[in-house]
Amino acid sequence: MSPRVLTAVCGLLVAGGIPLQAEDNVLSSMTEAVQTVFQNARGAVVKIRADDKHGRCVGSGFFIDPNGTLYTTYAVAGESTNIIVESGDRKLTATRLLADPRSGIVLLKVDTSTPFLSIGKSADLAIASPVVTVGYPMDLPVTPTLGFIGGFDLKYLNRYFSTTHIRANVSVQRGESGAPLINTKGEVVGILISGLDGGSACYALPIEAAEKIRSDYVRYGGVRHGWIGITVSKSPEEHEGSVVLIDGLVDDTPAAQSGIRKGDTLLRIGHVAVAQPEDVLNGSFYLTSGEKTSVEVIRDGQHLTFSVSAAEHPNSESAESARAITQSDFGGTFNLTSGH
Repeated sequence: MSPRVLTAVCGLLVAGGIPLQAEDNVLSSMTEAVQTVFQNARGAVVKIRADDKHGRCVGSGFFIDPNGTLYTTYAVAGESTNIIVESGDRKLTATRLLADPRSGIVLLKVDTSTPFLSIGKSADLAIASPVVTVGYPMDLPVTPTLGFIGGFDLKYLNRYFSTTHIRANVSVQRGESGAPLINTKGEVVGILISGLDGGSACYALPIEAAEKIRSDYVRYGGVRHGWIGITVSKSPEEHEGSVVLIDGLVDDTPAAQSGIRKGDTLLRIGHVAVAQPEDVLNGSFYLTSGEKTSVEVIRDGQHLTFSVSAAEHPNSESAESARAITQSDFGGTFNLTSGH
């Protein structure tokens, strides 16, 4: 446990009315929990080295099945060559299965059996939930860092992410991009994408978002970002918690052919509830072209649900276009009026 986190925890204990004599027991239990998570996870976390046009890339990653499949980030292995995975004393050549600049993640594969981490649910996290990252900072050995969930953000510095990201008050250093964000059960709930504020905190992609990308690969051999072709704006009136007005339908798109109308109030896209126009980003991220999704609206006081088969996102074929949606560390501007 870092001194800063230890000091913060002690302060919380005192402020929360926990007697000082009980402090040692609480901190001892927390330390034991972090050590358990670390010991169970460390064998599945790896260092990754690769080369790109700018030089050497170094980061972290972690295995997600016993067959050598692992996650890391686009910054580490999205466009690099000579990808080497260091697992314990082994140095393994990795094959890139998939690189998705929109989400910022990469799937790699090594030809050996591997330990792996269990997948959890970021949806079960709440502000102040404790989490641990396990990665390779700088040129140091595999290292755990304890922190707490600080928030769930859809944008940073007026730039939108492709989907809501987890903001964790976990200090990070160079080399930890791609490290797992782990809950107290030892399950992965996110992938560390970038540090912020000088590395005093970090953003992580929710594991559900990464698993959506992996599911596309398993079923179709590649990412299939979908869209349905609506444009939205903020309504001056709220209807059942939503102020999202469908103000246009792009011609010859699934939405235009589904029965959805301009003027409908949008409530839900698939499993994602919609309350503000920005929520459409989350709903559209989980669309897969060629697959049906439900779209729930209110029209003249009535609930209507439409089954819409998503089409291929018009930016899917271009890595440059994908970067316009999600750029480098923090994501790019996503124009809500460009259609989803």
